[in-house]
Amino acid sequence: MPKKKIAITLDADTLKRVDRLVQSSRYPNRSQAIEAAVREHVVRLEHRRLAEESAKLDSRVERALAEEGLRTDSDLWPPY
Repeated sequence: MPKKKIAITLDADTLKRVDRLVQSSRYPNRSQAIEAAVREHVVRLEHRRLAEESAKLDSRVERALAEEGLRTDSDLWPPY
């Protein structure tokens, strides 16, 4: 996937921490360290949003819908 260059501003302490990761060879450069951190955070936010939305569902209604689908489809299943 093509990458785009952006400019960011970090506080001095955060930049020192990123530089320590680079110096310890966890990442080859600042850019890759920051890209990995942003990617991981975005994934975490997406999963949290999915969990929050799932928590809004009524489990009884969802179970009824699932069982209704099973009942209508079960006659199409091959015999065991």
